[in-house]
Amino acid sequence: MEKVIMGNHAVSVGVQLSRAQVISAYPITPQTQIVEMLSEMCANGELDAKFIKVESEHSAMAAVIGASSTGARAFTATSSQGLALMHELLHWASAARLPIVMANVNRAMGPGWSIWTEQTDSLAQRDTGWLQIYCENNQEVLDSVIQAFKISETVLLPTMIVLDAFVLSHTSERVDIPDQAEVDAFLPPRVAKWKLDPKEPHAFNALVTPAHYMELRYKIQKSHEQAIEVARQVDTDFGKAFGRSYGLVEKYKMEDAEIVLVASSTIASTARIVIDEMRAKGQRVGLLKMRYFRPFPFADVRKALGGVKKVAVIDRDISFGHGGIWASEIKAALYGANGQPPLFGFIIGLGGRDVRPEHIHEIAMYVMEHDRPPEDPIIWRGVKV
Repeated sequence: MEKVIMGNHAVSVGVQLSRAQVISAYPITPQTQIVEMLSEMCANGELDAKFIKVESEHSAMAAVIGASSTGARAFTATSSQGLALMHELLHWASAARLPIVMANVNRAMGPGWSIWTEQTDSLAQRDTGWLQIYCENNQEVLDSVIQAFKISETVLLPTMIVLDAFVLSHTSERVDIPDQAEVDAFLPPRVAKWKLDPKEPHAFNALVTPAHYMELRYKIQKSHEQAIEVARQVDTDFGKAFGRSYGLVEKYKMEDAEIVLVASSTIASTARIVIDEMRAKGQRVGLLKMRYFRPFPFADVRKALGGVKKVAVIDRDISFGHGGIWASEIKAALYGANGQPPLFGFIIGLGGRDVRPEHIHEIAMYVMEHDRPPEDPIIWRGVKV
C-alpha cells in the first residue's frame, strides 16, 4: 500500500510494523511527531505496546534500557539536545548489549538555539557503541527501522536511525508500506537469550574488575565488525522480501568517475541532480552515498574510492578544532590504501542553511580546478564573514 507521509511518520509506521512492545519518550521540544503518532497508536489499539511518558530524554533512554533488559522490543526517539542528555545511557545501552532502536532527527546543537538540521548531534555520539544509519528519503527511513531491529537483535547492539530535520522529517513523500504479514515473516518476535526474569533470576551489569572489563569492550568491537556482514545480509534479505535494498554505501554513476562527491542523507539527493547535469555535459563526476557511519564500512569505502582521481567529502557537521567528521573518517579509511586519492573536505549547511544544487556544483567545480586540497583541512562554503 502506498501513502504520502512525512519522514517522522515513516519512522512511526516502521516501529508499528516492527511490533515494538515498549516506547518511551519525553514529549516536549526537541521531540517530534514520531512519538506523537506512536502514542496515538498505543492509545487507540493500533499498536499493542506500552507507551511510557517520562520527564527527560535521560529517563526515556533509562526506560527503554529497562524494557529491553526484560526481553521486550523497545524504541525511543529524540533530537539534538535530547540526544546529548542521553549520552551517559547511550554507553550503558550498548555495553549492556541491548538491541534498542532509536530515531534521531538531526538538529543543530545550541546555543544559539536552533531546530534546523545538522548532523553534529548524532555524529558526536560516535564512540558510544551504537550502530548509526543515515537515511536519504522517507522510504529508506521506514525500511531502515525494520532492518535495524533485525540487525540489533542479531548482534545485540543498539541502532540509531538518523534523518534530517525538516528537509526529511517534515517533508511528505510517497512511501510503500509493506504488509504486516510480510514484515512479521521478515522480523519475527524478539527472543532474548538473557533477560531480567523473576522466574529465572540472574545478576546483570555488576561491578567488573580490571580482570574482565577489557574483554567486554573487545566483544563489543567484535560485534561491530560482525555487524558489517549482518547488515549486508539483512539488507539483501530485505531486498528479496520487499524489492528494495540500500547497501552500506551506494555508488551512483561512479563507473568512470574522475571526481567523486561523498555525501550522506538528503545532501546525497541534491548531489544526484548535480551529477546528472554535469554528466550531461560530459564531466566525469560520481557520488558515493554513505549510509552506515557505525560500524564504519572500511572495505566498501576503500573499494569505491581507491584509484579515483579526486574525492570531495561534503559535511553538514563539524568537529571543532579538527574538521568535517565524515571527511575525517573517510580520510582515515583511505590512509595507506592502494591508489589513495587526494581528499577535499567541505563544510556547508550548518544550522539548517540550505544546500542547493548550485552549491554542490561549486564544490565539484572547485575540486575539478584544483590538483591538491589546501593545507587547511576545511573548505567552507556559504559562510557570510
